Amino acid sequence: MPSPEADSRRRMPQTPDQKEYMRMARTLISMRYAEPPLAFVHTYGCQGNVADSERIKGMLREMGYRFTDDKSKADLVLFNTCAVREHAEDRVFGNVGALKPLKQNKKDMLVVLCGCMMQQPHIAEKIYQSYPFVNLVFGTFAVPRFPELLYRVLSRGRRVTEIGETAGEITEGLPVERDHPFKAFLPIMYGCNNFCTYCVVPYVRGRERSRTAAAVLKEAKEIIAGGAKEITLLGQNVNSYGKNREDGVDFPALLRLINDLPSDFRIRFMTSHPKDCTERLLDTMAACEKVSRHLHLPFQSGNDRVLKAMNRGYTREKYLSLVAYARKVMPDISITSDVIVGFPGETEAEFLDTLSLIKEVRFSSLFTFIYSPRVGTRAAALEDPVPAGEKSRWFTSLLKAQEAIAAERSADMVGRTYEVLVEYETKEGNGLLSGRTGGNVNIDFPGDRALIGRYVNVRVTEAKNWLLKGELA
Repeated sequence: MPSPEADSRRRMPQTPDQKEYMRMARTLISMRYAEPPLAFVHTYGCQGNVADSERIKGMLREMGYRFTDDKSKADLVLFNTCAVREHAEDRVFGNVGALKPLKQNKKDMLVVLCGCMMQQPHIAEKIYQSYPFVNLVFGTFAVPRFPELLYRVLSRGRRVTEIGETAGEITEGLPVERDHPFKAFLPIMYGCNNFCTYCVVPYVRGRERSRTAAAVLKEAKEIIAGGAKEITLLGQNVNSYGKNREDGVDFPALLRLINDLPSDFRIRFMTSHPKDCTERLLDTMAACEKVSRHLHLPFQSGNDRVLKAMNRGYTREKYLSLVAYARKVMPDISITSDVIVGFPGETEAEFLDTLSLIKEVRFSSLFTFIYSPRVGTRAAALEDPVPAGEKSRWFTSLLKAQEAIAAERSADMVGRTYEVLVEYETKEGNGLLSGRTGGNVNIDFPGDRALIGRYVNVRVTEAKNWLLKGELA
């Protein structure tokens, strides 16, 4: 990577005092701009990336930036990137390329790329060689050191690339600029130890490391004091929380601790891995009145041979037994999932096992993907003889099956009343609000904007496929 002109390192030293770097950067920025400069921040990918961006924006605000939704007005443009699928990477490259004329017209504008995609050396190399107008590139491990990296760009006027790895430290106390006034993401752990053969996450997020229960509870209390009505606990595999700590607090215990905090709020969590999902966790969900009756439990494939090739660590039978137990202790639970179609070597008969599992479980909704090879993963080296057109045919049949299930489930909700958190007005001036149930289902209904951010009871009056309409009960 990079020539000596790129300030690039593979190993990062112990994190210095970032508050001091924020102060120094703020001083430089105040000298450079007569008015507070504007930052445009765009996030690709999962809720974990969103949570990272909220911390990045918190640091930007501490350094004197304000925010804009218009790239053409921005003094700093930052893309927080995702590496899970090829399509996400292609979008990033396209959008970075589109910044070139903006940069030519506004030479002082800073372009910053960060996140999972940038943690991959071959991507960082491509950015360095093909996009010389990018000022700063840093990976997931360097997020807490963003003030230092930006200060180096501002003070030296040179490009900076930082994709080194840390030994697993967690930096607490970063400022947070939350995107939502009454919903909050709360990371409880980082990294992943599972090494599913198709997944790049362990390579770009590192090994599992959990925040202390005290740190999580402290942030949860701050979120609640700020008026949040919904807290989503985040981790690549929340079920693994606490495994690398000695304080005895695992994920079910953490759920109980947060559930017992005073105030009126709802708890969600993402993502739950089937191999580590236990009856104790499901019992805890059932016993905690603030925990949403929603379980996102990715199954990926309904065929045991494919699951083994994916290194998922469970069988079809195990997955179905978890679903059955969840519905036994929480009859009203909504179950959603992820599924991959066309994993290398998958046959049509094996795909049909996936289709049959979908019809048996009857998920509320699915996140569906055609397999995308990721550089450095074991699956990328496997033979993949099935043509793309055949995979697309399987994918279409899966979507049709799930759409029919979703329509039937929606129809079953008509006439029932649900408590929803009112989130937004559907269209400016039309008087329709949208609220989300504890089961993670949206219902649109007429109401006053003053209800946004509050819990109300809504009776479902109409279902069109997965679209629900209702009225205040």
